[in-house]
Amino acid sequence: MPRVVVGLSGGVDSSVVAYLLKSQGYDVIGVFMRNWHDASATLETECPWIDDSQDAMLVAQSLDIPFQVIDFSVEYQKRIVDYMFSEYAKGRTPNPDVLCNREIKFDVFLQTAKRLGADFLATGHYCRKQTTAENGTTQHHLLTGLDANKDQSYFLCQISQAQLAMALFPIGHLQKSEVRQIAEEQGLITANKKDSQGLCFVGKIKLPTFLQQQLKTKKGAVVEIPADSSIFHKNTAQVEELAKPYTFQASLGKVIGEHQGAHFYTVGQRKGLSIGGTKEPLFVLHTDTQENIVYVGEGEHHAGLYRIALQIEEPHFMDGTSTMAVGESLPFDVRIRYRQALEQAQLMRTEAGYFLLFEKPQRGIASGQFAAWYNNDELIGSAVIC
Repeated sequence: MPRVVVGLSGGVDSSVVAYLLKSQGYDVIGVFMRNWHDASATLETECPWIDDSQDAMLVAQSLDIPFQVIDFSVEYQKRIVDYMFSEYAKGRTPNPDVLCNREIKFDVFLQTAKRLGADFLATGHYCRKQTTAENGTTQHHLLTGLDANKDQSYFLCQISQAQLAMALFPIGHLQKSEVRQIAEEQGLITANKKDSQGLCFVGKIKLPTFLQQQLKTKKGAVVEIPADSSIFHKNTAQVEELAKPYTFQASLGKVIGEHQGAHFYTVGQRKGLSIGGTKEPLFVLHTDTQENIVYVGEGEHHAGLYRIALQIEEPHFMDGTSTMAVGESLPFDVRIRYRQALEQAQLMRTEAGYFLLFEKPQRGIASGQFAAWYNNDELIGSAVIC
């Protein structure tokens, strides 16, 4: 009987995962990951970890499976939280959930599952795995979830073949409504529980409060840049030039307000500026953490919010073997954030590095985010945006 460790989060998705696997004959062990101790920045009414762990325990009791709480807070602090502080301090926008899957769930947690004798690690992600064998080589493919509104393959865009080999995604073929129906039919306490939001196994946080634990407030200028500024016009077809970030300077605009620290803001952000008097809302165009200036533009169609190309770091290909030659270009469907619609683009490699050239300008691209590319319903690879 194969043994599987299920990451029981206290939500309906992982609860149904545990039920389905047990009903299929697996030897199931439920584990709640405690990644966080400090509740000072957590919105307690949204996703308190104590309530979640209790719900996970009650689900395990209902299903008559072993259950334990394991503390990964030290590893989480080093690999995720410290990374977040470092990225925001540099004016970049990290995605901790992508890193949590690569560094915690499918690394630290996976190693724990192995020590518990597990053959597999199962999660409640809405995605699918397909395994093929050709010429004696086994290949694991990550596919999108069939519920288009819940597909979470993007969050797994950085895991490896070895990690994917031990992964199970039992609800990836289901709709969310079907998952809740199963939970109700089985009398699981989480059947109608609201979906959690925020950091992986931590909950929804007040980001400014969270960042102020290490990043101090520092007053600076908010500078508005007009949409017709010359910096937004690039008369070139060279992807290397198109991908270069706009060069913002305070002299190009006017000071319209004050902020508490450029590192607290991200490109595309609308809320939190607390500046009125404009016909349309203001959006963050750029943050300069060295000079402590936040650049903004009026309206969601402001030219400074859009880019047609971007440079990325060394790509991570899901198959673990793919490479690109200099001069090669491949068409893919790309997203740069969770739940963003897929956009057509060319993945290119030039002498200067790797680039994505989109068919249409993309809004709110921030360095530090992950770009993930797909071929139909298969996630092919990903990379950090420079």
